Amino acid sequence: MVMPPTTWLSALTRAPKPIIGMVHLPALPGSPLYDAVGGMGAVREWAKRDLHALQAGGIHAVMFCNENDRPYQLDADPASVAGMADVVAACRSELSVPFGVDVLWDPKATIAVAAASGAAFAREIFAGAFAGDFGLWTRSAGDAFRYRRALNAEHVRLLFNINAEFAAPIAPRPIADLARSVVFSSSPDAVCVSGGITGQAVAASDLEQVEAAIGGRGVPILINTGFRAEQAAAQLALADGAVVGSSLKEDGITWNPVDPARVSALMRAVADATG
Repeated sequence: MVMPPTTWLSALTRAPKPIIGMVHLPALPGSPLYDAVGGMGAVREWAKRDLHALQAGGIHAVMFCNENDRPYQLDADPASVAGMADVVAACRSELSVPFGVDVLWDPKATIAVAAASGAAFAREIFAGAFAGDFGLWTRSAGDAFRYRRALNAEHVRLLFNINAEFAAPIAPRPIADLARSVVFSSSPDAVCVSGGITGQAVAASDLEQVEAAIGGRGVPILINTGFRAEQAAAQLALADGAVVGSSLKEDGITWNPVDPARVSALMRAVADATG
């Protein structure tokens, strides 16, 4: 039997096609939706409950994200950065799987929290120029890599979301060309392929084109949005793993708590798909 090639992510998680479950935080201080009555104590308890549900269901890794700091900003508020670091620190002793972080939509803030918290990986829009709901959005991979080096955080793997949610590239290119270019010019640790918005399924044609362009180069290709149990086998045939959030929530709604039954169902489907 020929075994699939091992990537750094599969080695980290001990899973052939790792599934990263999202710990979506409630709004943090400084955000319009922040619950000042419940305070940070309520944020910590929410995160711990979702973390426990994901781990109990057999998830391979988790990623903490300030998902409810809406409306989103391109440069994170210092209060959000501090809040993220606080929550991850509070959860550290209860983690049984590798973890990563994402401070929306700020690469430097994400790397800073990853470095401070001991995260194994960080996901963000690290490269590209986009226009969308947040205005004009320009990121340079060179800045991200230099900042990671400045923090002595080169152990933090960078997951590049190559097609931004909520936005479109200013200079559109076929997604295969984009993936090939990003791998050549930036050496990402993984490439994430997204739908147009949180929870929206990634087009199979996009996955097929990205796999044809960069498959076999040792850079994991991850499904970044819309991953569901009923599609697990078909989608994982085109990717090396997935990041999943909304489909694991009660009623499949992004802002709801994690539903343990949905986690278990998804991970059973993944196990069936990957043998």
